[in-house]
Amino acid sequence: MEKNNSITHVILTGGVGSRLWPLSRKSQPKQYLDLFDGKSLFEMTVDRNRTLVDTVMVVGNTDNCHLSRKVLEKSGTDYVDIIESTPRNTAAAIAFAAFASDPNAILIVTPSDHIIDEMEHYAHSIKEAIEKASRGYIVTFGIVPTKPETGYGYIERKGEDVLSFREKPNKVSAKDFIEKGNFLWNSGMFCFKAGVFLEELQLYNPEVYEKSKAAWDANIGGKLDLELSLAIPSISIDYAVMERSRKIKVVSSEFIWSDLGSFESVYDYLVSKGHPVDANGNMVIGTDAYTAFVGLKNTIFVATESANLILQKESSQEVKNVYNELERKKSHLLE
Repeated sequence: MEKNNSITHVILTGGVGSRLWPLSRKSQPKQYLDLFDGKSLFEMTVDRNRTLVDTVMVVGNTDNCHLSRKVLEKSGTDYVDIIESTPRNTAAAIAFAAFASDPNAILIVTPSDHIIDEMEHYAHSIKEAIEKASRGYIVTFGIVPTKPETGYGYIERKGEDVLSFREKPNKVSAKDFIEKGNFLWNSGMFCFKAGVFLEELQLYNPEVYEKSKAAWDANIGGKLDLELSLAIPSISIDYAVMERSRKIKVVSSEFIWSDLGSFESVYDYLVSKGHPVDANGNMVIGTDAYTAFVGLKNTIFVATESANLILQKESSQEVKNVYNELERKKSHLLE
């Protein structure tokens, strides 16, 4: 591997975590909640890559950049701060990071709200991805699935080659994927040279490239102009580049991974860390007040100062509907 490639960890912090309402709010998205071993997911993301990279870059927005700054200043971490004025999805967010980098710099792009365990496996996957990226490939991390999960997208592969990307499947398709044995969970993590990514973006989505470049060129201290940003099509890196480029490779990864995108995944994680549940699998999050469940199984009670949520664990994906309804009513309960 060429040692002159500097390595940058690009952390994407744009998500709101609507399926984790009422814990996750616009003013305190899920990646900043101190729910997990007394640290936030964002802090754990910074820590896990600290020894693997030369530079840290955070792509955030006007609502959350102060929350990132607080964490990074606490640990004395120098970082490059990119502040979006409005969310434009992952293709643009990653383009800004690439424009801010030397074309030969290798970027490891990760969300800020995932749980990752088994760090030996993780470091091995990162090393393999950096080696492929240094040879000009765009690398995606696929996680060896442990169950037919319907909350994740999938990558169909043959060895290191990607055959197709699949949307979140229904139960039948998910079981079919697992049985076939050559499908991986799509982790939303990537590794590539900044210049290679920009070349592919320009080739396959010139509009996102040009408009992101215009917004980046006009940035003031990493802050992006609202009007120029609104002109950028809101499209994911998957649609803009990954599903179209011929330079894609996948690293099949054995580390433990969860995107903590729902209360079901939070429940499983907290149980693994010894968080109490009663004899019928009921859990309380957010309060120490005595809480009794009568005639209920696998129920999660989520308490906050201004709102409570009671749900069946299996219905975790439907929390988004509550969030969307409150958004329609312009409720202060989302703030």
